Amino acid sequence: MNPNRVIASVALSLVSFAACQGGAPAREEVNVVIPKPSAEASSSGAAYASTPTPPAKPADIPAPADVANPPADAVKEKSGLTSKVLTPGTGKERPRTFDSVKVHYTGWTKDGKMFDSSVARGAPAEFGVEEVIKGWTEGLQLMVEGEKRRFWIPGVLAYGDTPRMGAPAGDLTFDVELLAIQKGAEPPAVPTDLAKPPKDAKKTKSGLVYRHLTKGKGKAHPKETDRVSVHYSGWSKDGKMFDSSVTRGKPAVFPLNRVIKGWTEGVQLMVQGDKVRFWIPAELAYGDKPTRPGAPAGELVFDVELIEIQ
Repeated sequence: MNPNRVIASVALSLVSFAACQGGAPAREEVNVVIPKPSAEASSSGAAYASTPTPPAKPADIPAPADVANPPADAVKEKSGLTSKVLTPGTGKERPRTFDSVKVHYTGWTKDGKMFDSSVARGAPAEFGVEEVIKGWTEGLQLMVEGEKRRFWIPGVLAYGDTPRMGAPAGDLTFDVELLAIQKGAEPPAVPTDLAKPPKDAKKTKSGLVYRHLTKGKGKAHPKETDRVSVHYSGWSKDGKMFDSSVTRGKPAVFPLNRVIKGWTEGVQLMVQGDKVRFWIPAELAYGDKPTRPGAPAGELVFDVELIEIQ
């Protein structure tokens, strides 16, 4: 098991579980909202799947002497993440949130028990910087290529004190070696009309508001039972982008009846080639107090491009 964003629903990979193949705001029962790592990444230990098959347990790597408590020369961040450089790197750049990385790592619980190691498996892990637990997302951005660093990650930045699906509980310690950074696409700009739809936007009876950004050449509208391929980006009302297939460089594919209500309704208003901005009220998204950890709360704004109706 490795530090995939289990916090967001044990693989709350912003989108793409079960039937989804690349990302998209799934309904509660689909267990999706934040892009799941690729099958390749999962097989290399880079992620928990929604129904994981544990790999054969490799021989344990002994825990470091300071596994339980950071030494005095370790650096603590405001978040509570603590780290110490073990081997300086030769790289110049640090990974950004929308980049992907290739790493070797080993993880231990506070009592020194190893629970996962790409080193022991003999195969590096590859995944997006934002597809992992918060402690990793923050920590990776402190590193350069070639660097090896030890992280002491509090439970709140890992899987929590009562994790699901076999994830390790509480504070964790990781040794991470950053082997390579794969540049991701630049994130799209935050919409200027994020807080309030413009006057030319249309509103449906359900409360969904939308405006065409680009008109497509398609003729047919998808039905609720169709699968669609889309590119999308989503923002909360405070301007924070919480997911984007654009930055991952891969469209999301999913059944239209397995996503949040605002998407099921909204995408049916589109034709192939359309790009539409949706203002989705909380009751058509994940609600004001989402029950799934990591799901964005309140009203959300999405830019959606309908690539194909399958």
